[in-house]
Amino acid sequence: MRTARETEADDPDTRYGGTAREVADEGPEVVGDGPARVGGEGAELRVVVAGSDRMDCTFCRLIREDAARWVTRGPVVSAFVPLDPLAPGHTLVVPTSHWTDIFDAPPQVLAQAMTLVQLLAEKMRSELKAGGVNILSASGPGSEQSVPHLHFHVVPRWSDDAFTTWPAHQSRHRFVGDPVTQLANAMAAIDTT
Repeated sequence: MRTARETEADDPDTRYGGTAREVADEGPEVVGDGPARVGGEGAELRVVVAGSDRMDCTFCRLIREDAARWVTRGPVVSAFVPLDPLAPGHTLVVPTSHWTDIFDAPPQVLAQAMTLVQLLAEKMRSELKAGGVNILSASGPGSEQSVPHLHFHVVPRWSDDAFTTWPAHQSRHRFVGDPVTQLANAMAAIDTT
C-alpha cells in the first residue's frame, strides 16, 4: 500500500504547488542560508536567516525536520494532521515557507493554499464520506491565532459528529460609524488595473 506522500509524489498534477518528490529533491524550502522558492518561474524568493523568529516557528520546525504526519507536501503549500484533531481527517494546510498570517502572505501563496484546501475538502467528502467541511483560520493579534504561521484547519463534518465550530456569542466590540460603508469605500478605492 502506498502512502499519501508516495501517491502525491507520482501525481503530475501540481495545482497545489508541486509534488512531494520535488520537495525531497530540492530539500526543505523553509530554512538555510539561501533563498526558498515560493512559487514558480519569476516567483518571489524568501531568505530565512538562521536565528530569526522563523527558525523558532513550530510549523517551520515540523517542515524542516519532516516531523509531521503528512497528508501531502509541496514546495509552496503542505498539509498535515494536527496533534489533537477535532475530527477524523482534520488537516492543517500551511505555506511551506514561513508567512505569519493572511496579511503577510502574497496572493499567489494564498491561492495555492486555497486550491489545496478545496482538494482536501473534495477528498474528505469522497473518501471519508463527510457531509461537508469547516475551514477555519485566525490571523493577527486578537484573532486567537495559536501558531504565528499562516494555517487553515480543514475539518470534515458529519451530521452525527455532535460538536460545533461556530462562535457561541457575538463580538462585544463596538464600531463608530457604519463598518460596511467604510469597507465598501475602501474596496472601491483599490486600483485593479
